[in-house]
Amino acid sequence: MRLSRAEYKEIVRCIEQLRPTRQCMKMLKERFPNHSQSTLLSIFSLEYQKRTKRTISRHHAPDVIESHYQRYLSEAKARPTAPVLLELANEVDLSPALMARIILDRFLQDLEGGVSSKTVVNSMLKEPSLIPNQTLANNIYQCTINDCCYGPLVDCIKHAIGQEHEVLLRDKLQERNLSFLDENQLRVMGYDKTPDIILEVPIAVEGHIVHWIESKASFGDDHSHRTYLTDQFWSYWNRWHSSRQLRFGPGLVIYWYGFIGELDCQRDRGILLKDCFPTDIVTLCHGTHQD
Repeated sequence: MRLSRAEYKEIVRCIEQLRPTRQCMKMLKERFPNHSQSTLLSIFSLEYQKRTKRTISRHHAPDVIESHYQRYLSEAKARPTAPVLLELANEVDLSPALMARIILDRFLQDLEGGVSSKTVVNSMLKEPSLIPNQTLANNIYQCTINDCCYGPLVDCIKHAIGQEHEVLLRDKLQERNLSFLDENQLRVMGYDKTPDIILEVPIAVEGHIVHWIESKASFGDDHSHRTYLTDQFWSYWNRWHSSRQLRFGPGLVIYWYGFIGELDCQRDRGILLKDCFPTDIVTLCHGTHQD
């Protein structure tokens, strides 16, 4: 789904008033019924991560951590079955999963007399039953399952979705009998930084030559696309591999959950954006390239 920048900004203005709970996604879908749930969730996640990066430092100040922790202890004692940690996270506008990490880390400091290892904290966040306090374990669990942007559950879902779309891309290429090498094959061959797919025979899409395809199971906003251009896409365009004398050259990026339409402005420079697998593919001869 291609969104104009004006449409995108309208969604962002609505997101600014919401918290990262699963209930907020229902509200967002009701407000924008013509946009898919996946697109809205991806935009929300990107925007909330930006908001969190701007504010997270204040929640890590020692006095603020202590205030949050004592508040949790008091509320949990008064209402042992209530999701007090989730309520606190929403009240102070912090991701429930990040609040869970802060409180768990502070709890373990009291329990163990020092700072716990990141491995221990991560294992308890993934499996709250390992936490030696049932009330806290329940609260951590509530935060994890109700956070749609951060936490071990979200990480697993994002990884699975990314893998799913890479498989979808390979299936689409095979359906069209297009010869290609995927990222795993390329690494075995000695490539250090590669797109998801390199086409052994280039194709043309909407009149533009494509040598490689990158799959992004997310929405393409200004910030993420600019970062990808700098860190990935331009380096793909310019990269050579001496053993095969192959230049990656121009390529196609698929943002499966859509992108801001105005970002598709680098076609003449070799970067084409789509929100789905292209249907108007023309297979070119070996050795066809575009400078």
